[in-house]
Amino acid sequence: MATQVTAKTQRNSLFLKIAIALQTLTIFLQAVSAGLLLTSSYGETLHSVGARVMYGASMLYVLTAVLAWKPGGSSPRPVRHASGFLVLASVQVMLGIAHVPAVHIPLGVLMFGLSVLTLARR
Repeated sequence: MATQVTAKTQRNSLFLKIAIALQTLTIFLQAVSAGLLLTSSYGETLHSVGARVMYGASMLYVLTAVLAWKPGGSSPRPVRHASGFLVLASVQVMLGIAHVPAVHIPLGVLMFGLSVLTLARR
């Protein structure tokens, strides 16, 4: 019984780590596409598509955290972190649509730093 619980917890932890890594990667790619936004004609399209992918990765992180917590028996802490990150991603998208780079860019840097920190702690 104990080995089943341990294996399930390790599997849940692995899925959470993958979701966080995907989120971190998509945020990094958003920074790259923001640079392309300033230098090329296709940068705006790439950044727009990347925003949707990043938001989807944030939702996947929430889903993974909930599935690891409720049926998996893990701690609810990752759910709070993932939900907070989804709120930040929502604000980030709204700021991007409103063209407020004075807040959009620092928030993106903060989100990347928090995502890397969360990934390192897992």
